[in-house]
Amino acid sequence: MSDTTPSVRSEVGVLRTVLLHRPGTEVERITPTNMDQLLFDELLWVEHAQLEHDAFADVLRKLDVEVLYLEELLTEVVTDEAVARDVVQRHVTDRSCGPQAVGRVRELLLGNEPRQLVEHLIGGVTVEEVGRGDGLVTTVSGQSEMLLEPLPNAVFMRDSSAWIGEGVVLSPMNRLVRRRETDLLRTVYTRHPRFADSPIWFGGEVTDWFPATFEGGDLLVVGDRGLAIGMSERTTPAGVETLATKLFDAGAVDRILAVDLPKVRAAMHLDTIVTQVDVDAFITYPTMTSNLTAYAVTPRPGGGVHVAEHASFLQGLAWAAGLDHARAIEPALGSIRAEREQWNDANNTLAVQPGVVVAYERNVATNEILDTAGIEVHTIPSYELPRGRGGPRCMSCPVLREPLPA
Repeated sequence: MSDTTPSVRSEVGVLRTVLLHRPGTEVERITPTNMDQLLFDELLWVEHAQLEHDAFADVLRKLDVEVLYLEELLTEVVTDEAVARDVVQRHVTDRSCGPQAVGRVRELLLGNEPRQLVEHLIGGVTVEEVGRGDGLVTTVSGQSEMLLEPLPNAVFMRDSSAWIGEGVVLSPMNRLVRRRETDLLRTVYTRHPRFADSPIWFGGEVTDWFPATFEGGDLLVVGDRGLAIGMSERTTPAGVETLATKLFDAGAVDRILAVDLPKVRAAMHLDTIVTQVDVDAFITYPTMTSNLTAYAVTPRPGGGVHVAEHASFLQGLAWAAGLDHARAIEPALGSIRAEREQWNDANNTLAVQPGVVVAYERNVATNEILDTAGIEVHTIPSYELPRGRGGPRCMSCPVLREPLPA
């Protein structure tokens, strides 16, 4: 195995390579009219969000992390005209823009250089960019309406894919507006030479509909052979069981802690209320984690899974991580401040090595509590990015971490 071969066997091993997406045109296309549909609560000042994202990448590089960008990898892949054509045909269909516009939208995309093609695949296509022509869709639509929807949530790279061991899982996303994100990652992982020898544990096939869904923000690689997966508003029990069966059959992991989360936006994914910050330590939001029900999921002889309720969430995390015990760092904040900081992703930290994390600078109290607990915190600017409801962990997909010492 080369020193760039993907492998992630923990949440806190020394981070060597990470995949990001710098926000761009797709975020500029969020409006008061479509922001609910695109899963945003607020409009972002795009240029400032880009500066903050650049600062995030700079902090990672200063910590000796290689930063890959989705848009750059995808551009390299679609320089192959056959790959470009296949991607465009999957993403631009009769159902997305109407039978009479589909040919013109495809022609627009394939007539661009690879970089502009990728910008459209992520940023979308408007009626104005194609022209009205014939057909009902373009006739009744305004000039700024989208014939190919933008993907502003692509900045949250953790959701669409997650590396587990030496392979990757591609998420069958819960929300329709995010499903094209997964296919773009599938294209990169199956076509880019950097990932040529990496198995896809789940999601290698192209399909239109997954009644069972899961998203990477609910998946924590807490130990060499164990995971914690949240059952949230975005990840279904059927999705967890389907993924668990695939991973067990592949021999990728031995045990999974399935955590039943409140089905509320403030706990959208497991990593919004708990992340791992050291080999044996997790920062948690006790208002939500103190009464969670968790289940130990293990392979059943002959196939399938065995499920047993676990004594407590924290003990379950220790079990999944292969530890005798785990410690919880629980911010003892007043209820108002705790709720504010959790909403601003105070718990959504990205570990770059054991006991060293990246966090939003705006969550002052939580960062001080981490520091007091012996965790080294590197902060990044956070005026605009938190408006998207995701923190440093949400915005990053670790591709390579060094294994933890035995």
